[in-house]
Amino acid sequence: MISTIDLRGTSPTPRELRQLVPRAQVDVASATAQATRLVEDVREHGESALKDHAETFDGVRPEQVRIAPASIAAAVGKLRPAVRAALEESIRRVRAVSVAAMPIRISTEVAEGAIVAHRWQPIDRVGLYVPGGKAVYPSSVVMNAVPAQVAGVGSLAIASPPQKDFGGEVHPVILAAAGLLGIEEVYAMGGPGAIGAFAYGVPELELEPVNLITGPGNVWVAAAKRLVRGVVGIDAEAGPTEILIIADESADAVLVAADLVSQAEHDELAAAVLVTDSDGFAGRVRAELGLLAESARKGARVRAAIAGRQSAIVLVDSLEQAAAFSNAYGPEHLELQVREPETLLDSITNAGAIFLGEDSPVSLGDYVAGSNHVLPTGGQSRFASGLGVHTFLRPQQVISYDRSALGAVRAHIFALATAEDLPAHADAVTARFRGETADGAHPVP
Repeated sequence: MISTIDLRGTSPTPRELRQLVPRAQVDVASATAQATRLVEDVREHGESALKDHAETFDGVRPEQVRIAPASIAAAVGKLRPAVRAALEESIRRVRAVSVAAMPIRISTEVAEGAIVAHRWQPIDRVGLYVPGGKAVYPSSVVMNAVPAQVAGVGSLAIASPPQKDFGGEVHPVILAAAGLLGIEEVYAMGGPGAIGAFAYGVPELELEPVNLITGPGNVWVAAAKRLVRGVVGIDAEAGPTEILIIADESADAVLVAADLVSQAEHDELAAAVLVTDSDGFAGRVRAELGLLAESARKGARVRAAIAGRQSAIVLVDSLEQAAAFSNAYGPEHLELQVREPETLLDSITNAGAIFLGEDSPVSLGDYVAGSNHVLPTGGQSRFASGLGVHTFLRPQQVISYDRSALGAVRAHIFALATAEDLPAHADAVTARFRGETADGAHPVP
């Protein structure tokens, strides 16, 4: 069952804590060779390579890689009312949060006549990858597409693996989610081949290269994203899902165990970590985990994830030590189920998304909280953020100086250009003041 890490009575440094945190054995580099072959195959052979990959890895050869708009419209029409209502509410909430997060243009007058402005420009074209292997994620369509649309991205394309059960087309609920968002460019392609198609384009499909690829995927998708980074932008190299819960004696062991299992059902490599200052509470959660793992519909997957090296119950002396451990871990999802979660929040620096209190489970964020569920994994929250409207925007600085403002800094430019032995830099400015002189500047005829 789940392992225990006992840190009581110890004072590990941040470096030592990073060595102690449980991690799944996921080596993106080990998948690079195969990902390279698949990406290059699509780059060279296009649509036929994508169909070959589908036949090999998805067990079906799609008749058409590009999904017809009529199929998308039909999927919307067949969507169960309850699912449609849930997707529409998710769209509404994610859109509201995205609109609120839109940055505004800011202009700063650093001196009279000297203005530097920041404006935010949307990326022109984005490819959204939606997994479709062990589970189907229409919610990921919402999480990827809505902030992109709010940011003003003009061209969006979706890729998702072809489904054997649906004749080689994309899963109908994913198609329906795309249809609800008005997206008509959808491709039945998955894995590294899809990433290669987005990066380099496929002329026979009229698939133009994108500028940015977003969305989670397995280790081969992550490896492919690493390979094409630089040709296109990527959001992150997403790995198996993670949940870390900090809980004290006041928490409900049944709810904590349920939340750990909710993420463990994703994948055998999913990480489920509890950090607590109560040995008794840890024991109660352990017992509940055993019961839930036996009764869960995806029980075999849950048991494998909980028993894996990436999952653990961590015993600490205090909530302060719990926060330090969590910051070293940098979890994708962090729940604070303690008496005063807002107070503990002040000690948290690294997390993809933070859920406060027992009525804010990770499942809420996965679907309809309004937050985004595409989040950094594998400790990347120490330096990266989750998907949001900012992902699809580029800040640009716009510099506007009048002649007087440029003249006021002319001597400074000359001094620095001379110090860096770049005389043409100074000459480019003095050329604008031909026949004039200024302290420290060359006289120019």
